[in-house]
Amino acid sequence: MTEASFQDRPPHTERVNAYDEQHLAIYLRLLMAEEEGADWREVVRVIFGLDPARDPARAKTVHDSHLARARWMTETGFRHLLEPRMQ
Repeated sequence: MTEASFQDRPPHTERVNAYDEQHLAIYLRLLMAEEEGADWREVVRVIFGLDPARDPARAKTVHDSHLARARWMTETGFRHLLEPRMQ
């Protein structure tokens, strides 16, 4: 993944947004890594291509904010994906 393909923090909206839809695979990978007990530093390196030793604050922000949005998707956001879409 290139740095240009993700934001440091996903947009926080009350409904699923285009960013969420584009990054569903990332959200799933983050949730699976958490379930497996993976170290966040390795996760951010593999999924986002960031070096947590070089920029630990940014790496932690990227990881934590995307993981939080992934959790939101499992609790609330998925309902929006099931609703009929306006044409």
